[in-house]
Amino acid sequence: MISDRDTDMVMPSQIPIFPLPNALLLPEGQLPLNIFEPRYLAMIEDALGTPGRLIGMVQPVDEAGALFGIGCAGRISYFQETGDGRFMIALNGVCRFRLGGDQLTGRGYRLADVTWDEFISDLEDDEGGIADRDRMFAVMRRYFDTQGFEADWDQIERSDDSAILNTLAMVCPFDVAEKQALLEAEGVRSRADLLVTMMEMALHGDEGQNDARH
Repeated sequence: MISDRDTDMVMPSQIPIFPLPNALLLPEGQLPLNIFEPRYLAMIEDALGTPGRLIGMVQPVDEAGALFGIGCAGRISYFQETGDGRFMIALNGVCRFRLGGDQLTGRGYRLADVTWDEFISDLEDDEGGIADRDRMFAVMRRYFDTQGFEADWDQIERSDDSAILNTLAMVCPFDVAEKQALLEAEGVRSRADLLVTMMEMALHGDEGQNDARH
């Protein structure tokens, strides 16, 4: 039996899933969503009536509808109904899952069989962290400059490791496969190393393009 450490809730064997490319939710991260499709409005309504208010975020592999085998469940921590029939919600990342089979519900969304066992560490305190924050920030500054991102560096440097990594993983324009690799990385330290590598590769690519233009 696997329980969420924050609520002592037993993690369910089935959860509704929301397939969405480039929308990365990580454990302890937060993902805001604007819900407007009728089937996903129904999914939110149903999820709000369950004890854990859990929704599984999973990326499609391709346009044919195949899904990656690993996603992340998030708890609805914020909910607002707009005047035009949309829902504005925020998901707090709880734990990754292994996706099994799924079935279409009568309300139009997919209900999936999931297992949590191999990601139990997501429900425990991660003792790892960013191995070299100075290097991380140096690469981030260069990367943000090339992307034209503005940032409050004082605030960023005061943030804890998980907050930095979750924000970076969400806002950086990585492709679907790269975001999936970040999701599947084991722990904060591995995810930090991978993020630095990905930003450095993007920087080298930009430098190569600049050299070619010269």
